[in-house]
Amino acid sequence: MPAGQGWTLPFLELDGPSQMALDRWLLEQSVTSGTKSPVLRFYGWKGPWLSLGRHQVATPPHWQALADAGVIKLVRRPSGGGAVLHSGGLTYALIWPGAPRQRREAYRQTSTWLIDSFQSLGHTLEPGRSAATARLQNCFAGASAADLVDREPHNSEAHKRIGSAQYWLHGHLLQHGEIVLQPPADLWETLFDSTPPAPLEALTQQELITALTQTLQNRWPEVHWHGQTLGDDAWQQVKSASGNYRLA
Repeated sequence: MPAGQGWTLPFLELDGPSQMALDRWLLEQSVTSGTKSPVLRFYGWKGPWLSLGRHQVATPPHWQALADAGVIKLVRRPSGGGAVLHSGGLTYALIWPGAPRQRREAYRQTSTWLIDSFQSLGHTLEPGRSAATARLQNCFAGASAADLVDREPHNSEAHKRIGSAQYWLHGHLLQHGEIVLQPPADLWETLFDSTPPAPLEALTQQELITALTQTLQNRWPEVHWHGQTLGDDAWQQVKSASGNYRLA
């Protein structure tokens, strides 16, 4: 577990390249500063964005057609995995210096945090049971142990609720993921030819942010958490790096 100070950033709604550049910048700052301070932030997206994993090359032609028509915008993630639709959900990012070097253990510990947070709000999540694969074009088409699913009442079918991905840099972990809350059904079906997870009508974004923040702080009592905002120099660096994640 980390010790010392931790930082929380305010909720930000930005374009996709800026969000990805900011996640990567925070990870780089963690490495270069040499501190063990975790960073937690939550964010939204300006308009519907489809993020592609860093190694995802082959994509359906209709995704680019939708982007050309202005229906969606495309962005490259620093992390791996399949495509994620960011619309009507909440994205989290955790910078974790000194995380367990075994990816499965890091996922297990972060999954416990997410599960406990949802449990405090009356929602039950469980790890997925599918084998992990890098070949899925749609991140939410399968749910490995790194992902979390829920079940609709009186229905045995599991629906993936949270898809997470990791990026490591010199032993420091960036884990970020999408929490599906109010998915746009028509756009989801157009993109993925599948039905989206059921909306969580009674759960507000702010309730979820509060629960996730409080639960992580309870799990890491050794960390003294402080709010933090970025200065102009930091934003300039993020802006300069955002082009690395922009897709035409």
